[in-house]
Amino acid sequence: MSNIAKRKTPEELRSARWFGPDDLRSFGHRSRMMQLGYSEADFRDRPIIGILNTWSELNSCHGHFPERVENVRRGVLQSGGFAVEMPALSVDESFTKPTSMLYRNMLAMETEEVIRSHPLDGVVLLGGCDKTTPGLVMGATTAGVPFIYLPAGPMLRGHYAGRILGSGSDAWKFWDERRAGNITDEEWRGIQGGIARSVGTCMTMGTASTMTAITDALGLTLPGASSIPAADSGHPRMASDCGRRIVDMVWEDLTPDKIITDAAIRNAAIVAMATGCSTNAVVHLIAMARRAGVDFTLDDLDELGRNTPLIANVRPAGKDYLMEDFFYAGGLRALMKQIEEQLDTSCMTVTGRTVGENLEGAEVYNDDVIRPLSNPVYKEGSLALLRGNLCPDGAVIKPAACDPRFHVHEGPALVFDSYPEMKKAIDDENLDVTPDHVLVLRNAGPQGGPGFPEWGMLPIPKALIKQGYRDMLRISDARMSGTSYGACVLHVAPESFVGGPLALLRTGDTVRLDLPNRRLDMVVDEAELERRRTAWKAPKPRFERGWGYMFSRHVTQADKGCDFDFLECGFGRSAGEPDIF
Repeated sequence: MSNIAKRKTPEELRSARWFGPDDLRSFGHRSRMMQLGYSEADFRDRPIIGILNTWSELNSCHGHFPERVENVRRGVLQSGGFAVEMPALSVDESFTKPTSMLYRNMLAMETEEVIRSHPLDGVVLLGGCDKTTPGLVMGATTAGVPFIYLPAGPMLRGHYAGRILGSGSDAWKFWDERRAGNITDEEWRGIQGGIARSVGTCMTMGTASTMTAITDALGLTLPGASSIPAADSGHPRMASDCGRRIVDMVWEDLTPDKIITDAAIRNAAIVAMATGCSTNAVVHLIAMARRAGVDFTLDDLDELGRNTPLIANVRPAGKDYLMEDFFYAGGLRALMKQIEEQLDTSCMTVTGRTVGENLEGAEVYNDDVIRPLSNPVYKEGSLALLRGNLCPDGAVIKPAACDPRFHVHEGPALVFDSYPEMKKAIDDENLDVTPDHVLVLRNAGPQGGPGFPEWGMLPIPKALIKQGYRDMLRISDARMSGTSYGACVLHVAPESFVGGPLALLRTGDTVRLDLPNRRLDMVVDEAELERRRTAWKAPKPRFERGWGYMFSRHVTQADKGCDFDFLECGFGRSAGEPDIF
């Protein structure tokens, strides 16, 4: 039962501006609804609920969304609302090139404008694949109408030859073994067919599960909805619950500005750190916060990470389990209950109740999957922020997911200016490289990539793979998949393509990582750096026209969330309601 008592009247519904007046324009609106086969009793004086669906036939994470639309619709009708399905860009991770990140802001813009320009009183957002969660939430936040997020849910565990497989993480692992000659073609095909067994997002704690957990912790989903596997029968039941609840949210006028507060953002960051979140959480959470007018920075994330133990033993930061196991162990509500004392439990959620009220009765059913604070997977949170003369505006590393011997490391740089150059070199079995070298990829940031691709988990050179090495220090201005692991420093800012210090590094320069002191530096004297800076020439822009042209001229750097500079408005600078003449 919601704590919110005051309710709107039918005349106060946003959709009433379209359908209520006795004028020619509203006559046209009502007439066109009747053209679709509806009577006025279907849509007049009822909350009109948009179901924003990011389904496509090339998005396997969202393959069940046509069914979920009908599950949501059932709930909306049961609560006296009127549901309309609205398509939204399906930013799938697997097939979209050069990177789905290039289109996150496009989805955010589309979401905002679809909501604003149509007679919608509230919306249910269907997403899950990596960039759909932040894109949908960013757009709906600035649109300002009541919304509830319906996460796609993780797929079932992968299986092959008696082994449990985790999407992404085990693909990288077994690819290295194949490069080393330890996996046969038949085994490789078996892994290929067994690693993704159902609809749903990656079942590791990759970017998809990270972002739905963050959205859950923000109070924008039904409590614990992010943990339910896509194939579980609880998932369609949750979808119908979303349909029922969004109607009441409209009557209660429970808008996003009442939910996405400074305290809610901090809650989400703390939960992210405790789950072993993807490094991509940094970029997306900062962007989501800035859309809500919340000043949240890399330094805030690092501070929270230093004081939040990682307690979800889920790959890749954890060693043993997957999201299905996390769900059986109690899911996100159970994890949040474990760290309840660190959270602001007074924050409002889409239920109309507080975080604390939503956590009542939550239990951990397997304390090896969701660890107690006394026995964490890692003593600090998932991510750490680095600064230094290589990354004055910051860089990110995932300490728990890499070999601890690289937490303090110094070695010579091996620098690559493009992905093809790097790939050719690392496949050369005669490459002059040692385990102490530091692999560096540049021109892979927001503008240089283009679009900030997931190239940051640079492959281990074949020469080292065959000697048994599986990790080494790698640095780039790229991102990496949330399912990835290893000693990878990412999101170096400013990026090299715009003249950041990474552009000045040369092969053979010494690079020093000091994780305990949060430092990343090149050991090159300032006079030499100044000479290199003077000689540096800006590369040719990646795009001459279209979306890429717009993206390149307006995207912010990694430390600012990679939103467009003209979209960072917060609640105080809304575009407002459309004129209806």
